[in-house]
Amino acid sequence: MSKIPQLLREHEQSIFADWMKEMSSASRRADLMNDQEFNQQASRFLQLLQQAVQSGEVAEVSGSNFAQVRDFLANLSASRARQGFTPTETATFVFSLKRPIGAQLRKSLQGNSEETFGEIQSLNDLIDKLGLFTSETFIKSREEIIVRQQREMLELSTPVVKLWDGVLALPLIGTLDSARTQVVMETLLQRVVETGSVVAIIDITGVPTVDTLVAQHLIKTVTAARLMGADCIISGIRPQIAQTIVHLGVRLGDITTKATLADAFLVALERTGSSIKRGMIATPAAVNNGTL
Repeated sequence: MSKIPQLLREHEQSIFADWMKEMSSASRRADLMNDQEFNQQASRFLQLLQQAVQSGEVAEVSGSNFAQVRDFLANLSASRARQGFTPTETATFVFSLKRPIGAQLRKSLQGNSEETFGEIQSLNDLIDKLGLFTSETFIKSREEIIVRQQREMLELSTPVVKLWDGVLALPLIGTLDSARTQVVMETLLQRVVETGSVVAIIDITGVPTVDTLVAQHLIKTVTAARLMGADCIISGIRPQIAQTIVHLGVRLGDITTKATLADAFLVALERTGSSIKRGMIATPAAVNNGTL
């Protein structure tokens, strides 16, 4: 049987004090977490670790006895990823516990070098596995945060604006790939349902290049909108883009295209039975009832 469970039980306070000294101020990051919260996390982890090893299976961290330890480290890694800690700072929280426990083992097993060596090996195996688990969980949490932020940025970069009663505008800026196309379609279709619009203008003035793949994405978006009862107009067709589309042999079918957003807006007004005349004053009543 390992001496580590007994050591953690009998010398918990001493090990905790040495552990706090072991962790430098840099790894504690007072700018991200106050001392009280940090000490509470450290104390809770040491208590859970002590309970987990009492069965004698010191290094079997995947077992049921370590379930609470794994849950604690998973939550700690996720919260620190959100708070801005680095992977090294998060892993140091676990790895820095190795030296205080090792010092207590050497002190308790003086004169028995063979047993001390075996216990140190078990300790290294235990802390290394827990540290690797913490690092892997932290990286996974950071990746999830990045993916969520990327999706939020995509949603922010594809605003759907209501230009008129029954007319929506979707200005696209930047590259249009498969992931962004999905966000564009979802956002556009949701707004079509919410507003009951019958015309949607997709403006690609801010799209740097239009190749075969981009054209296919545009066609998919238009097709999806039509299935929801809204016709689409593509505006922002610059001379260079027009030449590229012709050169690639891309067929946009019966999709209406216009050079500018203003031209597309006039076509949209015609399809909704509205029109704009020079000299008319845009009053709120005129805008609401569609007479302007």
